[in-house]
Amino acid sequence: MSFLLPKLLCKRDVDQAIKSVAEKVLVLRFGRDNDAVCLQLDDILAKTAHDLSKMAVIYLVDVDKVPVYTQYFDISYIPSTVFFFNGQHMKVDYGSPDHTKFVGSFKTKQDFIDLIEVIYRGAMRGKLIVRSPIDPSNIPKYDLLYQGI
Repeated sequence: MSFLLPKLLCKRDVDQAIKSVAEKVLVLRFGRDNDAVCLQLDDILAKTAHDLSKMAVIYLVDVDKVPVYTQYFDISYIPSTVFFFNGQHMKVDYGSPDHTKFVGSFKTKQDFIDLIEVIYRGAMRGKLIVRSPIDPSNIPKYDLLYQGI
């Protein structure tokens, strides 16, 4: 399903998207087109893109083609999804130590739709961090690589 969503192929494209998307949530999915979990997430993103078109813009970013942002957002697990609003990085409290990105795939389309609505409404009120509406059992668990260093 990755062919249904627009791709950002270089750092300049990502910069331009962050600067130019206004009054909508910018969703950047970092991953690879041939990864099974990325394809599962892309399917959910593609199916919800039309429904969320008034609130969000979704782009795919290949971690190998944009290493600057891969390193900047500390993307060590793929897929990772990062959110912006009016050029501002939006953080989400998922109940995990990392609020900067969502790691893994969403279990259902509704989880993703609910998350975008919460981010959009919070951002419209000027918030930079919002609490995730997703059931904690639907959030993938992972260990941070730098833990214990």
